[in-house]
Parts: sequence; structure tokens; C-alpha cells
Amino acid sequence: MYDSKMIEKYADLILKVGINLQPGEGLVLSGSTEALDLLRLVTEKAYQMGAKDVIYMPLDDRMNRARFAYGPNEAFEAYDDYRAEYLIHLYEDRYQHAFIPSTDPNLLKDMDPAKIAAYNRKVAGINQDTGLSKYRMTGKTRWTIAAMPGEGWASLVFPDKKGEEAKAALFDLIAHAVRIDQEDPIQAWRDHNDQLAKVREYMNNRQFDYVHFKGPGTDLKVGLADGHVWLGGSKDSSVGSIDYVANMPTEEVFTTPHKDRVDGTVRSTKPLSLHGNLITDMEFTFKDGKVVDFSASAGKDVLENHLGQDEGAKRLGEIALVENTSPIAETGKLFYNTLFDENASCHLAFGQSYGYAMKGGANMEKNELEALGANQSMIHTDFMIGGADVAVTGYTKDGKAYPIIVDGSYVKEIVEG
Repeated sequence: MYDSKMIEKYADLILKVGINLQPGEGLVLSGSTEALDLLRLVTEKAYQMGAKDVIYMPLDDRMNRARFAYGPNEAFEAYDDYRAEYLIHLYEDRYQHAFIPSTDPNLLKDMDPAKIAAYNRKVAGINQDTGLSKYRMTGKTRWTIAAMPGEGWASLVFPDKKGEEAKAALFDLIAHAVRIDQEDPIQAWRDHNDQLAKVREYMNNRQFDYVHFKGPGTDLKVGLADGHVWLGGSKDSSVGSIDYVANMPTEEVFTTPHKDRVDGTVRSTKPLSLHGNLITDMEFTFKDGKVVDFSASAGKDVLENHLGQDEGAKRLGEIALVENTSPIAETGKLFYNTLFDENASCHLAFGQSYGYAMKGGANMEKNELEALGANQSMIHTDFMIGGADVAVTGYTKDGKAYPIIVDGSYVKEIVEG
């Protein structure tokens, strides 16, 4: 169904840019059963590149939904330490991890949000308590998330098309977003990473005290954590300093907000797909870093359960800048998938911060990061707040204001370096 040359370019991109797989390493593939052709090709190419082993962990929408549709109460507690410890052993044995989902954004639409929250809280708690979360949050393990069309997802993006036709149309959008529609996608990503490096260098040189988002329904000041570092594009792992790209696509430059220094109001500019539910028209009020009020036109009960999972769930763990002219924004389509939609818009994330977005943070303990303002939580959930009419301004400690994004684009001083 898909162009074989495009699929081959995608497999190369995932392995050579996303994971940057090295000879002698292992690879864990968590992939949708709807993406088997790509997963098989990634497996073949991984061995050709010198992988010592490839382990496939299937993801399947119907199997996932069955737990919430038919499972007894025990089904929402059935996640134990050994499942996280298995991955930890693999990561310690130099296995890197690629995720290739095709999830239907409406998969769990009619399921009990309390059951969804309970199971996700159990999984997140185990992953955090065993230390599994730290491997990806600090860059100790190289990982990447890509995606392939699934029938449910494709039909939501293209409601006027059916089955294979919808999936083909969605793949064309994905191909443009991840640059495999270009003659040399790997070089295109090198050029793209160089451009993102200019932005992160500017932001790190300015050392802003806080960033102000201003637009319709949005007037939000986001203080930045002590010792924050702006990152974007490829990043170095904390073991061996090997470049990798965690999200494909990625258009963001991001850092760590201070968990206690967020004040004002913010309105989402795109829906959020959360655990198989779409949440729309979200609005939040922050005071001293914490959400004190929120609303949504659909999915508020799911959001309420999600933000109630722990103390850090109502605080921010990430702030990200994205131009309104990214390839994803150029498509003019809503993907109903955070991996893509967040790369068409500035966004924030509730919950866990990234240790590697702090100076020396990859080697810090949780309490040390928290003391510097880096939020700790079982969740990490991005939501989109940017657009052509949302301006972003940075303020230094001496009160000087510097425009960052105006009319949806970085100011000239930033992009020209």
C-alpha cells in the first residue's frame, strides 16, 4: 500500500537518526500490529547495522481496549515490578528503544475514565519506583517515538476517506512531517538540527528568568527552573554522548519550567488525545505554579482524573517553543496525535520534567532536581497553546524584554544566529 522507497527511508531514519543504533547494541521495538511491514524492515536493517538482538513488543488497539471494556477490578492493578525490571535489565545491557504506535485517538472514548486513570497510575508508579522512568528522562537510554497510520486514527484525520485510502493519505502527511518525502532525509535532518541548534544557543545565552505567552485567552508567565538548559533536535545520551532524536518529528526547543513560578491563564489551541479520549477547548488558571481551575468542552472528567494522579500532575514539567511554520503546521491538518500536533505549536507539559534539561541534571537525584524547581510526577502530558496570534517574550532577571516568537515565527535575530 505504501511506497516501498518511502518505507525504507523511514526505517533508515528511525535507526540512523532517531536511535542512532551502534554495532553491538540491542534494540527493543514497541510497535503497533498495524505497522508490521515497517517493523520488519527496521528489524532487518538493525541486524544489518550490527545489532546483537531485536526484541519486538507488540502494541494492539483491540487488545488494549479489551482490558477496560471487560477486565475485572484486578485488571487495573495487574502491573508489577518485574515488568519494569525486565526493561531496566535490557537498558543496562545496551538495548535502545524505538516506539512505533498507530493508536486510535478515540480508542477508549466510552471507557470508564476512573479505570483508565487507575491503571495508568499503577503503571506510572511502578515505572517511577523501580527507576525505569529515569532511563528515558535522563538520556541514559536512547529512544525515539515515530508513528504509522492505523485505521481508526486515519479515519479521524480523513473522515471523508475509508480504510486503506485514509491510511495512505495519513502516511503522506507523516512522510512530509518527518521529511522522508525529501531526496535525502538524513541530510535534511542534519540541516534541521543545525537550525534548532541556533535557537537553543540563543535561548541559553540569554538565560531568561521567565517566558511570557500572550494571545487570545492566554496571558501566562512561566518562570524557569534554576539551572535550566534549553534543548532541541538531536541530543547527547548521558552514556557515550551519542546523538539521538527522541521524537520524530520534532520541531521544538524546550526546557524546564520552575514548578512554583507559573502564573496566569492559558487556553489550548488544539485538542489533546489522552488515553483514547479527545479533550477539547481546555483552559487553565495557574497560581504559584499549580492549576487552581480548569475547564474543557469535552473530556473534562478524563482530564480531572489525569491531573489528580499525584501532587506534581497539576504543575508543569516542560515548556516548548515551536514556530507556526513547521512542516506539520504547513499541512493545515489536525493529527489528533500529540507527537505531531505538539510540533505545530508551542506547548507545555504537565508532570515530570526532563533531568537532561537541567545543568548536570542527568546525574542528580529526584530531591536535588526538585530543589532547583524541576517538577516530579508520574505523568508527562503535553498540550498545545501556540499559534500565529500567540506572542512569546523572554524576560531576563533585570527585567529586560526580548521578543522570541512574533506572528508565529522566531524573530530574525534568533534564526540568523
